[in-house]
Amino acid sequence: MAWECDRLRWVGGAPVLRWRRGGERRESGLVYGRDLGFRAVGARRCAGARGNVCPLGALIPGRSTGGRCAECARLERAHSVAADTLADDPRTYRVYLAWFGPGMVKVGITAEQRGSARLLEQGAVAFSWLGRGPLMAVRRTEELVRRGLGVPDRVPYAAKRAVRYALPGPAERAGEVGRLYARAVALEGWPQSLERVECAVVDHAGVFGLGDGEAGTSVVAGVVGELVDGGRVAGRLVAAAGPDLHLAPTGDGTEVTEVTEVVVVDTRLMSGWELVASAGAVTVPVVDIRGDGGDGGDVQDGLF
Repeated sequence: MAWECDRLRWVGGAPVLRWRRGGERRESGLVYGRDLGFRAVGARRCAGARGNVCPLGALIPGRSTGGRCAECARLERAHSVAADTLADDPRTYRVYLAWFGPGMVKVGITAEQRGSARLLEQGAVAFSWLGRGPLMAVRRTEELVRRGLGVPDRVPYAAKRAVRYALPGPAERAGEVGRLYARAVALEGWPQSLERVECAVVDHAGVFGLGDGEAGTSVVAGVVGELVDGGRVAGRLVAAAGPDLHLAPTGDGTEVTEVTEVVVVDTRLMSGWELVASAGAVTVPVVDIRGDGGDGGDVQDGLF
């Protein structure tokens, strides 16, 4: 039985790829600056639910970011805070403000025991806690802030990716989060059982491999649309944020330019595939997102 990818996870504040083979599990750490290359083999199968193998061994479309069949997806959400199915959860929760780019902020909640893992998983460049308390009090605060500040509880991944290499500096990022924090705590109607947490902005730009996160010499040129049997992905890992790996050209036979055109691989598309080490040109669909008037087609040529 082959090892199958179980997507990118953040463990101890660092990115790792998890793998499964039957009941076995393993992890492989990711290091910025190292070459990364793999080839998909066979067919993509359902990732199962809550640590269990899919009983049907269902085949999954290559473009699915969920990576599960309909039945396993239902079971996975059956005990999900996000789906509001754990109203009686006795754990302490936290409500937070997450910043992804100028004017791109969301409010959300996470179990206190998870620390900032949820923010790393979402690709939040900066964030601050707002408060802590019982689940339902935190839920009410999340809705209060969402309505009072006019911020969403979700930000599309495509929007996050588009601005990662054109961010303002750390001080400006912290300033925007701080101003929103002040507006949030000034709202009337906070639940009495919620304990407010002092504003302390945490910045993840360095953790993600984005340096100081300010506008630089890199740009996201494209995003892998799907993996296919025999398809290859290769490049030098320069950053990772949320579920995304950012791969730059290795320089082999590639024209040197002032701007590094990075291709993003959403590791949610990797789940359920058997992946083997491989080098060479990218042979999977890559969608151009530069918005430069092109036809939106493949951008592999000249990149890898």
